[in-house]
Amino acid sequence: MPPGRLLGMYALACMEAEGSVYGYRVSERVAERTGGAWRPGPGAVYPALQALVDRGLARSKGLGRRRVYSITARGRAVLKRVRAYQRAVPAPDVGILWAEVAGARDPGRFLVGRVSRAVDGVEAYLARSDLSPARAAALRRATLRTLDRSARRIRGPKRRVR
Repeated sequence: MPPGRLLGMYALACMEAEGSVYGYRVSERVAERTGGAWRPGPGAVYPALQALVDRGLARSKGLGRRRVYSITARGRAVLKRVRAYQRAVPAPDVGILWAEVAGARDPGRFLVGRVSRAVDGVEAYLARSDLSPARAAALRRATLRTLDRSARRIRGPKRRVR
């Protein structure tokens, strides 16, 4: 059963990609990926890591003053199932729910802000030095196609002038 929490799932993905990780490294990776917008503290990271250990998805061991965590075969299987499910059934966008939770006066403006932040995220991803020029160009084209399609849908059908 997947942990169902983003931080735990992200920690599993880090373990899969990097091998053993420690809590501070998970926090650093989150901060890197979010452009510093979110840096989970020890009160969030270590309980998430412990939950993975409790479920048998990761194991931990002391290494000097640090505790390092590594993914288990069961953890790899969970990631594989989650990824297959996400390809088959994409997660619904719950932005409108967050608009209500945040007390947004105008849910539409709230959603437009999310679109803007998503585009900012693509821009930041494109600026990464480890991204090949060919991959960056393909991602730019895909992003622009998606934005063009969205703009056409938002504008609505063309009206004929008589």
